[in-house]
Amino acid sequence: MRVFVTGPSGHLGSALVPELLTAGHEVVGLARSDASAEAVARLGAEVVRGELDDLDGLRKTAAAADAVAHLAFKPLAGGGFAEAIASDLAAITAIGEALTGSGKPFVGTTATMLCALNGVSGRPATEEDAFPGGPRIDAENAVIALADRDVRSAIVRLAPLVHSTLDRRGFTRALIGIARDKGLSAYIGDGSNRWPAVHTRDAARLYRLALEKAPAGTRLHAAGDDGIAFRDIAEAIGRHLDVPVKSISAEEAPAHFTYLAPFVGVDNPVLTVLTRRALDWEPTHPTWTEDLDEGHYFAPRTA
Repeated sequence: MRVFVTGPSGHLGSALVPELLTAGHEVVGLARSDASAEAVARLGAEVVRGELDDLDGLRKTAAAADAVAHLAFKPLAGGGFAEAIASDLAAITAIGEALTGSGKPFVGTTATMLCALNGVSGRPATEEDAFPGGPRIDAENAVIALADRDVRSAIVRLAPLVHSTLDRRGFTRALIGIARDKGLSAYIGDGSNRWPAVHTRDAARLYRLALEKAPAGTRLHAAGDDGIAFRDIAEAIGRHLDVPVKSISAEEAPAHFTYLAPFVGVDNPVLTVLTRRALDWEPTHPTWTEDLDEGHYFAPRTA
């Protein structure tokens, strides 16, 4: 297949492009900047220059492809998170228009955290959990709805902790940075709330399998660790940084965790049974704790 990938030079995209190429697919990657274009070319993909907000360009490139993987999201776009959400939905709509009636695969991206933030509590979230609407839920529902328009559409819900040597700005990096800056690795309350995790390369393989064979209208969970207690996350970070580990109150969380504060106390365990069964997907790379123990997250950063 000739696969159009948005966000090909990012954390996940830089794993997905070689995953697709190794499997024998062609890849064309959307590049906004010269640096992104150079990175995509180094990975071995064809480069198409453009912006996520160039909807006509997205339609044209998607129509010329055999499949689309939509990874790009711009949380720091001019108007902030709200504008980024609107931009994401507009991009999905444009790609969907180009693929309607084609039977081609289209894989979009959201997050497992949406399940917890939309009322799933007291049990692990499953791939069958769906919600009527809201930020990013609208985008997820738009992708799933394309199944009724003869698009083999699927959504990958990513765990909050997507980890590997490719990670530069993810939540693991953020939590380590906060603990280093504050001289304290913290958790809220008893720290029993859980976050799932997935290795970048396991997630990339899931996207590739979804493009190849996911049934239309499928929601998938990208998680190798189904739920790590946040206290264990804090303790692992504290051990590697040699800083104290301490419980803080919910009232103290904004000052300590800054922009992550609304999410740190969320309980987000998930199940991946349907994902594994549908695509014969099994994570094979290190768990989050094993990845931290490899030390690369704590090595001096190079330019």
